[in-house]
Amino acid sequence: MTENEKFESQKDQLAGKAKEAGGKLTDDKELEAEGKTQSTAGKAKEKLADAKETAKGAVDELKRKLKD
Repeated sequence: MTENEKFESQKDQLAGKAKEAGGKLTDDKELEAEGKTQSTAGKAKEKLADAKETAKGAVDELKRKLKD
């Protein structure tokens, strides 16, 4: 996961949690739902980036083994 990807996913998670909390405080169900969605999207981005990194590592390892 690049630093930029990590930052973006954490930014989405934090912003989503803030919106969710704001929605709960003001009893704004739409804002609360938007916050949950944004937070979940941030978590999904993080998982996707981790999977991409794992796959790249596996491909690199396979290339190394085939080269030997």
